[in-house]
Amino acid sequence: MRAPVSVIIPCYRNASTIVRAVGSVVSQTLRPEEILLVDDCSNDGGATLNALHRLTEAFPQANIRIIAMEKNTGPGGARNAAWVEAAQPYIAFLDADDAWHPRKLEIQYQWMAAHPEVSLTGHRTLHLAPGETFPEISTDSVSQTVGSMGLLLSNRFPTRTVMLKRDISCRFDSEKRRAEDYLLWLRIVLGGWLASTIEQPLACSFKEDFGSGGLSADLWKMECGELDAYHRIWQEGLLTFPLYLFLVPYSLLKFTRRLLLRAFFAEKREA
Repeated sequence: MRAPVSVIIPCYRNASTIVRAVGSVVSQTLRPEEILLVDDCSNDGGATLNALHRLTEAFPQANIRIIAMEKNTGPGGARNAAWVEAAQPYIAFLDADDAWHPRKLEIQYQWMAAHPEVSLTGHRTLHLAPGETFPEISTDSVSQTVGSMGLLLSNRFPTRTVMLKRDISCRFDSEKRRAEDYLLWLRIVLGGWLASTIEQPLACSFKEDFGSGGLSADLWKMECGELDAYHRIWQEGLLTFPLYLFLVPYSLLKFTRRLLLRAFFAEKREA
């Protein structure tokens, strides 16, 4: 049995991690109908693209399709390109340096199939150190509705956790390089689509959210991305001006907390 899900994984210079990410997809207890791997014009001498082709040979039954971008568009543009090609009614996103719990699609897809009124779901996610594995999860899927205010105060949907209906009309902003995922979730929820989270840890990352490496390393640019998302939805009429004036300093307070946390963990590692 397979789930009617298209898995989208954007790749940019990810030859060293993409095998782990795809491995977590093909080992699902309920496999997806297709996996779309997008090489976002990686400037690594073809290493990433070659790794993707090796995966199609290693997993011939997984229905892996490769999309090679002619120019680098960022993760949002890469996901949009695969979204156009996706053939299934549900789409699940995974980043090339993250991984899924083996039961992620089984639990999340079956929950969405049982709640067709919900257009977007996420779930809990973990940070795993080398050698660590997912904890045991329960068979019960406790869920929580995510309203507009809750999402405005905090991004409840890390991209590696998201499954949504393909026919949602919103798309990633391909010109936005940071918080482009958060902007899309805000447009979806503020636009009237229903969203929920499943209280199970069904995905993981292998680096700290505010640590080193990738786009997450530059905290100030990430903060500017969030502030820009608020500004855009206010301009689009999805946010009142008083609420916008509240969210800007609130976001800056969260940014200050992240700086303090990063400094604390850096000092702890050095000790």
